[in-house]
Amino acid sequence: MDDMLEKLGAAITGAIGGGITGYSVTRGELTVTARASDIVKLAIFLRDDPRCQFWSIVDITAVDWPGRERRFDVVYHFLSPKLNQRIRVKIETDETTPVASIIDVYRGADWFEREAYDLYGVLFTGHPDMRRILTDYGFEGHPLRKDFPLTGFVEVRYDDEQKRVVYEPVRLAQEFRTFDFLSPWEGTDYVLPGDEKAKQGKPS
Repeated sequence: MDDMLEKLGAAITGAIGGGITGYSVTRGELTVTARASDIVKLAIFLRDDPRCQFWSIVDITAVDWPGRERRFDVVYHFLSPKLNQRIRVKIETDETTPVASIIDVYRGADWFEREAYDLYGVLFTGHPDMRRILTDYGFEGHPLRKDFPLTGFVEVRYDDEQKRVVYEPVRLAQEFRTFDFLSPWEGTDYVLPGDEKAKQGKPS
């Protein structure tokens, strides 16, 4: 199987040329890295070439690497029902550079691209309906970015007096807890509330 995937990776690289920056086969899975500018060309090749026949798009998602200049990996997963093969395609982009939509090649990319935009802020050009799909109207930020606060920016609740849903800044009921990660068998170097007497009777 790995030999077959190696040949497929080499064939894709030979056909697309400079648009492919590399490929690897790990644990029986082929991953191709490509230039963002060539994603539509690559998608058409994967769908139409008889060596590929990846007719089905399984998913489009992203991975956030905040410390990198092009912080996002946009990751595509395709399936060939005819050849019983899968392929993963990765491209890189940043917060402001849009990626060409492949919706004209794979109609099923519609909601996947909207989800990547909603949760990561990846922009797609040529998409006919680039709106949020999972978060609420007026939502601030992109919740799957590594720098998005765990609490979010606003909270939503139903106000019984106003008889409507209201948006308010997040208010924490308690302060964030800090953890020392000490072993429970060794105990702490400080006195926990309620343990004052136990610490007094402990031999030094």
